[in-house]
Amino acid sequence: MTIKNIISATLSIIILFSPDLAAQKKEQDLRREITLYNPYKPSLADFKKKSYLPEIDDTVRVIPRFSYNVLSRPYSPEFSISTIKPAALLSDPLPKLYKGYVKLGLGNYATPLAELSISSHRSRQGAIGLYGRHLSSFGKLPLRFFPERVFAGFMDNEASIYGKKFLGNSILGLSVDYDQKTRYAYGFKTDEPAYLYKPDKKEIKTGYYDVGVKAVFSSANLDSADFSYDFSLSHDYFNYSKYRTFNHTAFSGEMAKSIEKLYAGAILDFDYYKMADSLHMKPRYIFHANPFIRRSTGQWNFNLGLRFVLARDIESSARPYFYPDIGFGFTIVPEYLGFFTKLDGRLENNDPLNMFSLNPFLRPDTLFRMKNTDHSIAISAGLKGNSGMGGSYVLSASFSHVNDLMLFANIAHPDTLGHIERGNYFVPRTDDAEILNIHGELSGNISERLKFLTSGNFYSYTLAFNSHPWGKPVWNGSFELKYNLRDKILAGAGLSLLGKRYFLVRQSSTGWATLSDEVIETPAHFNLSLSAEYRYTRILSFWVKVNNISTRRYYELAFYPSQMFSLMAGFSYSL
Repeated sequence: MTIKNIISATLSIIILFSPDLAAQKKEQDLRREITLYNPYKPSLADFKKKSYLPEIDDTVRVIPRFSYNVLSRPYSPEFSISTIKPAALLSDPLPKLYKGYVKLGLGNYATPLAELSISSHRSRQGAIGLYGRHLSSFGKLPLRFFPERVFAGFMDNEASIYGKKFLGNSILGLSVDYDQKTRYAYGFKTDEPAYLYKPDKKEIKTGYYDVGVKAVFSSANLDSADFSYDFSLSHDYFNYSKYRTFNHTAFSGEMAKSIEKLYAGAILDFDYYKMADSLHMKPRYIFHANPFIRRSTGQWNFNLGLRFVLARDIESSARPYFYPDIGFGFTIVPEYLGFFTKLDGRLENNDPLNMFSLNPFLRPDTLFRMKNTDHSIAISAGLKGNSGMGGSYVLSASFSHVNDLMLFANIAHPDTLGHIERGNYFVPRTDDAEILNIHGELSGNISERLKFLTSGNFYSYTLAFNSHPWGKPVWNGSFELKYNLRDKILAGAGLSLLGKRYFLVRQSSTGWATLSDEVIETPAHFNLSLSAEYRYTRILSFWVKVNNISTRRYYELAFYPSQMFSLMAGFSYSL
């Protein structure tokens, strides 16, 4: 390379890099440096030092010995004696007691309801009050194959005036009672033209009134182990018609006391009926005695007794009856499962008042001539306990032998001129029977405000003379719901179920000489009822009830349809 070329290359490099050098010089002129110095602090780094000195463990222990004395001085505090005041035991406040209430309602089928109750306030001396109730209906119902509706009304009246006097540990009570029921035999046989009949209401009217007085003397012991007693004496006059009456006198007494962990006592009853002279019947009576011994613990219980009955009904002489009264039970699982069994019997009193309640359409000449029903033996066993839902349950089975079981049959004689032989009246059909019953109950709380109760029965009849237990279902059941919203709104719903039934009709087409039986079969029936109450205040509430909600009409007896859909609303007011 020549000198000329070297000079040319050097100039070119200077020209290319001269701007960068100028810029670097300019940056160096703008840079400032500051240096800070702290005072000098000498320090040494930490490190672990090792000790090489010997360690000596002394094996000699020095126990210090010293003595001391305690000089006690008695302290005598100053105090003053004052009388201890007795503790004041205050009873819980009692809820307010109103003098009474009035209840009024009105429903379809022209059905009025009125109820009144008045009583005195709380007193240590006694109490006095009165009660009255009226329920009636003036509606009409259709009959099968009959072009017009027939009058199917009824009337129930109750009244009572009562008083009590507190005598230390005893209570003396007296009451005057009145009871009246009226029915109309509207259930005629209408499936054939010969039976068609349109009677006047007075012709088919039936009923009674009963007025009486009753005195009661009973104990008021707070301790159940003390001697307790309850005696009553009553007399009443029963009037079915002008010539069909009787006077009834009754005595009842019960005494019991706890003796050496045993509870012993006796029950005595006596009923005497003096019939009207126009009936030409001897007096009928029933004497009943029932001594017993009982014992109950947390694990088991038993009852040992005997029932003796001496009775005379339509027979000329009195007849004695003996029934066992034995019961035993024990706990399997406390509160939740228990076993019970019972062996007993009883005599059912079929007096005119009880028979009218069972069937108000009996022929008038047979109402006063009914035999008593003898439940000669009955044995039952079952399980019961807490359902675990705030309720209880019962599951049991029973077997009983019954003499003169009361059954009924319609009488239909269209060729007679009377109004009681057209299917609307009944005659008794007694029979000896063996009855098996399986019963179950269950109750509990679905929620805090909703409760339920259900029950069911199954029956099996073995009869001596009749082919069916006329009018009695083979099974029945019920289911109820109750709702309570803070005692402000109360509501309920109920479903009742009734199994298949058979009715017997004694009929004749040519007169009394030839009688033929007709059997009527009714299918199973269900019935729904609803109720609601709104408590506007503590003294005023409004309520409504709906009954007999069903797809078809219910027949309580053969040819007797019931009110299918009944609605009643009203209010209650506390006085």
